[in-house]
Amino acid sequence: MKCVICKHGETIPGEMTTTFERNDTIVVVKGVPAEVCSSCGEGYISQETTKKLLKILSEAVKQGVQLDVRKYVAA
Repeated sequence: MKCVICKHGETIPGEMTTTFERNDTIVVVKGVPAEVCSSCGEGYISQETTKKLLKILSEAVKQGVQLDVRKYVAA
């Protein structure tokens, strides 16, 4: 797909790091599968992966985590 940010690059399968913040909780997830722009590096995450990431964030908030850095694990 053509990148909607830079409008020059095409996306290719890759990985990215993403950060979520909710209330007092910050979760950083490395190695998230994404379509990444070959020109500017902008990442696009699938709906399925986004659902999993939001579940990870919700669980961290419930546990009272302030900062969590983890590697994405497909399950």
